[in-house]
Amino acid sequence: MPDQLTPEIKVPVQEQDLHGVAAELKRHQENPEMKGVSGHELVKQSIQSYTGVAPVARSAEPTKSEDSVLPKYAQSAPPETKLEVENLLGMAFREGIVKATSEAAKSNPYILDVFHDALAGNLYEELKKRGMVE
Repeated sequence: MPDQLTPEIKVPVQEQDLHGVAAELKRHQENPEMKGVSGHELVKQSIQSYTGVAPVARSAEPTKSEDSVLPKYAQSAPPETKLEVENLLGMAFREGIVKATSEAAKSNPYILDVFHDALAGNLYEELKKRGMVE
């Protein structure tokens, strides 16, 4: 039933991954070239450094939809695409970010991009709650 997607995935991120991304975040924050970059973009760059997998470049910073874990630009994606991304997010929280990113990289570039943006949005919120990013 791909039409019945969960509006929010509420699985806690693995502490090991959270600390790994936080360490990369700190490294990026100390980089003079990253001054003035938004917290969300810093988290995206930190995930990329932590996993070693870069998503397809996007021109605009995605915004998270109010009622979904997916970025707004992905709301019109086919139900199968949304379900695949949600499954990858679930895998990231259950089995780790590195494994899920590796799986996402095996898919098409759009899936990898949506997954990466959704993951960054979720991690950004968690890191913000913990005071690790502004």
